Amino acid sequence: MIENPDFANVVLTQLKQLGVKLCIDDFGTGYSSLSYLHRFPLDILKIDRSFINSMHENEEKLKIVKVIITLAKTLDMPIVAEGIETEQQAEILRQLGCEYAQGFLFHRPVESRDAEILLQETNKTSTAEQSHPTALVD
Repeated sequence: MIENPDFANVVLTQLKQLGVKLCIDDFGTGYSSLSYLHRFPLDILKIDRSFINSMHENEEKLKIVKVIITLAKTLDMPIVAEGIETEQQAEILRQLGCEYAQGFLFHRPVESRDAEILLQETNKTSTAEQSHPTALVD
């Protein structure tokens, strides 16, 4: 995307027209810049795990997480926090209004062949409980 943003925008727009949801990963680090939010047709913003890891101990990182969540809400974008490993992290994010999370707290990574089985089991449980397994906000 960096080398040819105009071409990337065309391809991403075509993907969106096919119904693909586009997510900006690792937001707040590296090449995930604010300019991408208005330049590309993105749907979901993911907060990089480097901010989540120590947000409960580092006021500056907590403030950055708050700002990213506020930004996503202002842009009407769902937000996913990456790298959730503790209930404390999940609770802080829940209080901040983060909608979704992923990380070892919820499940370890699985091989692709096992993902379908896991999703089927999760869907059965979610239907029974009427909640999403990684949703932080009801």
